[in-house]
Amino acid sequence: MSTASPPNFDCRMYEAKFPEVDTPVMIQVKEIGDVATHVSLLEYNNIEGMILLSDLSRRRIRSVGSLIKVGRIEPAMVLRVNAEKGYIDLSKKRLSEQDVQICEERYSKSKLVHSIMRHVAETMNVDLEDLYIHVGWPLYRKYGHAFEAFKSIVNDPDSVLKSLTREVKHIGPDGKEVSKVVPALSEDVKDALVRNIRRRMTPQPLKIRADIEMKCFQFDGVLHIKEAMRQAEAVGTKECPVKIKLVAPPAYVLNTQTLDKEQGIKILTEAIAACGAAIERHKGKLTIKESPRAVSEREDKLLAEQMAKLGRDNAEISGDEDSEVEEDTGMGSVDLDSTSSGITTESVI
Repeated sequence: MSTASPPNFDCRMYEAKFPEVDTPVMIQVKEIGDVATHVSLLEYNNIEGMILLSDLSRRRIRSVGSLIKVGRIEPAMVLRVNAEKGYIDLSKKRLSEQDVQICEERYSKSKLVHSIMRHVAETMNVDLEDLYIHVGWPLYRKYGHAFEAFKSIVNDPDSVLKSLTREVKHIGPDGKEVSKVVPALSEDVKDALVRNIRRRMTPQPLKIRADIEMKCFQFDGVLHIKEAMRQAEAVGTKECPVKIKLVAPPAYVLNTQTLDKEQGIKILTEAIAACGAAIERHKGKLTIKESPRAVSEREDKLLAEQMAKLGRDNAEISGDEDSEVEEDTGMGSVDLDSTSSGITTESVI
């Protein structure tokens, strides 16, 4: 796949050099003028476009700055394309909610495909447009979007890449030019592409979390809460295990990891129900503070930091046995994971 000139690492994402009229595209605002806003079309190698101020909104414009800002990335609708002169007129007010959703979903997939393709081109020193011509754009045509093809490559590369070919020409023994069909990718470039696709597109487990409060003021309330926690964890499956931990009385978190978001939410919902039923049998109470939802790594890290801080604070006051003020929460510091039996109970606060 070598070329006579140095490889080029810039290329549009799609085969067409210009977008079609009445198509939503992703743009980045470059400059805001007196009568128009100048933008670049991110999916088309940053070719320039223009949005007249009158096309920014259906409503009366009082402040352009409230509608659009330099550097912002957002969808816009293509109104006119002059391929000869390179003029592209766009509009924001022509966009519907459905257009915005379609554009954002397509761009998210295209950006990931482009990132993988460009990384392979740069690391293997091959021309990015050549890679698109023989791999990316044929996959767009066959699968509707190269992203769908890349998903299949994760598990079965040959089923997707084996059909991709290129035509090379060379001079035969008789001095005449001969064409020959060969695989689109050399083995080393193919390996690099598959390796990058697997690294970037192998599904990662989602973290699902719910926040609850649980109290039980009955005799042996600590034991009843521990049993309720066991009932919650028993709902988990091998693919979607449930863990419940104490944050600070009476706050607890339930969490699980799964590839299927809906399944994770369903399992945690059932775990909360089982936990609530168990504690209510002993006249305890469970309150849902935050329903099951997917959480980011940042949220997960903040929770871990909060629990670590509470642990340090508890350690500092654990020796204070002369306190005259006690708060009965019905539960001490419990962590089902901390012993071989799955239970540790410290002093009831």
